[in-house]
Amino acid sequence: MSANSATAAYFREQDAPHLPPPPSTVGVQGWLLKNLFSSVWYSILTIVFAALLLWIVWDIVNWAIFTAAWTGTDREACSAAGTGACWPMVFAKFPQWIYGFYPIGERWRVNVCFIVAVAALAPMLMPSMPHKKWNALFLLMVFPIVTLILLTGGNFNFGWGTYAAVLCMLFLFANAVPLSAFGIEEGVTRNITGLGLAGAALMLWLVSFTFVSPRMDIAGLSTGVTSVLVATLLAGSAAVSITAGLAGGDPAARAGLKAWVIAAAGIVCAMLVLDIDFGLVPVDTSEWGGLTVTLVVSVTGIAASLPIGILLALGRRSNMPAVRIFSVVFIELWRGVPLITVLFMSSVMLPLFLPAGTSFDKLLRALIGVGLFSAAYMAEVVRSGLQAIPNGQYEGAQALGLSYWQIMGKIILPQALKISIPNIVGNFISLFKDTTLVAIIGLFDLLGIVRAGLKDTTWASQSSAPTGYFALALMFWVFCFGMSRYSIYTERRLQTGHKR
Repeated sequence: MSANSATAAYFREQDAPHLPPPPSTVGVQGWLLKNLFSSVWYSILTIVFAALLLWIVWDIVNWAIFTAAWTGTDREACSAAGTGACWPMVFAKFPQWIYGFYPIGERWRVNVCFIVAVAALAPMLMPSMPHKKWNALFLLMVFPIVTLILLTGGNFNFGWGTYAAVLCMLFLFANAVPLSAFGIEEGVTRNITGLGLAGAALMLWLVSFTFVSPRMDIAGLSTGVTSVLVATLLAGSAAVSITAGLAGGDPAARAGLKAWVIAAAGIVCAMLVLDIDFGLVPVDTSEWGGLTVTLVVSVTGIAASLPIGILLALGRRSNMPAVRIFSVVFIELWRGVPLITVLFMSSVMLPLFLPAGTSFDKLLRALIGVGLFSAAYMAEVVRSGLQAIPNGQYEGAQALGLSYWQIMGKIILPQALKISIPNIVGNFISLFKDTTLVAIIGLFDLLGIVRAGLKDTTWASQSSAPTGYFALALMFWVFCFGMSRYSIYTERRLQTGHKR
């Protein structure tokens, strides 16, 4: 036998049979051996903690199910020795936990809001559903107005003064169109006359607000038209005319002016709709409570905090000193105080700085405070996502000749928001739980209404309070866990860059 043939005998001429992996490395057994019983100490710790967990779970299940009272009409059903949870109390108080002190005969309006919200939100959460743009427009524009009319009763009776004041503010915002299209320096240079007239309009509006002392309610200003407001409208109209003429020569400015016109028309139309008397019984916000208030505060805060936070994050990274300083001061000011202080200031201190006879609805003050507070935290979350984007993304977009807003809207922000999904949803969950702090200003949210119900002597028993708080914890867990799971689902669905 030659050396070559002897060497060739060591090589396999056919593939070895494909054998399954050892049972100890796959499946449940493999996971347990790898994660829980990989060593002696890990096995001891697993057994100890498993025994402790089983003991806690068994105590909770035994208290909540096996020894619990399930039927009864008063505390006698829950006062027997050894009785666990008092579920009859939960069944009796549950409608109040949902609606608060909302009139019983009008609770159908809250139910309609819940049903419409679920019906409109469910398609938005499904990636394969069509017509998402129209669905989003309905949720952001139509649904808030419908909800406001149903919950309050509508028929706000704004008055001509309110319309005049709103138009003044819209005219002022119109002068930001050249700034957004050309940048701060060039926009100011091109629109110096319009900005001057807008500044005069703002001063006139502030004078009318201070000296005329218009009355205010949940909807805003409510007073007659004065000569000062007429002058403000004229100055604002002139400023808008100059801005419109300036925008005519640039496509980006024309698009911005078109968006402003649509937004202004939408706001005025919304006010006109809110002025209509639909024949609904008025329900003051002091009668709201329970889950209704919790959802109103949390959803409003979530919807307001994300867009405002994005603008603040972009402003903080801006090269323009005025924009950057304003954004930094706003963010650090609101992040430097606890939410409970913000709510206290909005409820107690803010009316002291307003003209005599001026007042805001308590719930509206809470909504503004929560929205601005959450926006400051959201700005830092978005800024962290922006900082994670490589500079090459900016440089490549600039090399293509894209404008600032095209770069941000089409390239940078989609990536930054995808990176920040866990932190964004974490802020949403924190905001949902922080709604319990509105009790400091006398609003009965879900926690507040549960605590108020526990003072009812009809259900005064040793197990009533633990049962109420246990049911409350389950309700909060359902909402928070749902948000976290959808966040994980969205994050995995958008991780297209890691697919092979």
